Amino acid sequence: MQPEIILEDIYNIAQILIQSNQFRQFDKTTQEKVKKICNDLRNRACARFLMACMLGKICIPTADPRKPYTEIGGNDCFSGRKYDESYLTAFITKHKLPLNQTTAFLTPTFRNINHELNNNTTLVGRPKELYKDTISLLNDVAENRITAKDLLTEILVNLILLRNEKQRRIDSLLRSLQSQDNTPTDISSEAIITLLQQHLACKNSSRLPVLIVAAAYAVAKNFLFEQVRPLQAHNAADAQTGSLGDLEICLINEEKVLTVYEMKTRQVTQDDIDAAIHKISTSGTKINNYIFITTEHIKQDVFDYAASCYEKTCGIEIVILDCISFIRYFLHLFHRLRTEYLNAYQEILLKEPDSAVNQPLKEAFLALRQAAESGE
Repeated sequence: MQPEIILEDIYNIAQILIQSNQFRQFDKTTQEKVKKICNDLRNRACARFLMACMLGKICIPTADPRKPYTEIGGNDCFSGRKYDESYLTAFITKHKLPLNQTTAFLTPTFRNINHELNNNTTLVGRPKELYKDTISLLNDVAENRITAKDLLTEILVNLILLRNEKQRRIDSLLRSLQSQDNTPTDISSEAIITLLQQHLACKNSSRLPVLIVAAAYAVAKNFLFEQVRPLQAHNAADAQTGSLGDLEICLINEEKVLTVYEMKTRQVTQDDIDAAIHKISTSGTKINNYIFITTEHIKQDVFDYAASCYEKTCGIEIVILDCISFIRYFLHLFHRLRTEYLNAYQEILLKEPDSAVNQPLKEAFLALRQAAESGE
């Protein structure tokens, strides 16, 4: 049976179990291990790693789930990364499962292993207990205490329940916002700035400057005749994607990049500017502007160095802008679009995968917006 069909069949079984409230009856210890791995928001790699190993074991019954690396050698090893990248990525995206969008096998802990993952193996990663439980479950399957199909089903049950609960929370917050629309509050541009500052002050907010600028182009593209090219994954390096920066701007209905934005949640340095110049020169792409957006203080000497690069780059403007100052000017320039801007930011934010913008950060924005629009 094809891996795609296997995944869909097990997903349907998991859905039926949830609907009938008849979950798999592993022993309590095993159930707790699976639940902990699936629900720990600090680490999403272990759940995806286990899914790949179980899928490999189901597809190749003679395989040892503790050997998902071809470098180990032998007839019972297999490429867990192949099952992860070739089948899990599309499956996770299709069903909006709360897992990382990239393979678990490229995370530091699961990379470059050339030995069996038995109970004597110590994986260096956090939280430690998650990796210990992951190896324990692999060994339970290898030693026939549980089956790969049952374990994969149990993982999917937990992931579906987590996904549904997260969506319920978002839907509840959205309903609260929509109920306020019956008595709308005309929120000012400065109130929106305060809202964005509060959101940027939350933990794990490094992706937000990209979304702040992307939302501005989304609502003003018909006035600017420019648009943002599709966003790349938050954790994807420019060298991997072929992008020049975090945001690439081109004319509407054209592919040629005119402006590039690079976001920094720290001070921009002269080395950052030199790296950008090198990246531009080696790409062979002629752009108009390379703009750094930072959430930190801009040093005058670095600002001056960026301005001095115009001739060196044969006519490319390199500039450093403060994130809040940028969006403040935009909101006052396009004052009548301020509500559309806020809606665009919210839409882009909620569409981001949890690996880029986690659930608490999404909920924080909706709660902050509700408070701002209710005048609290």
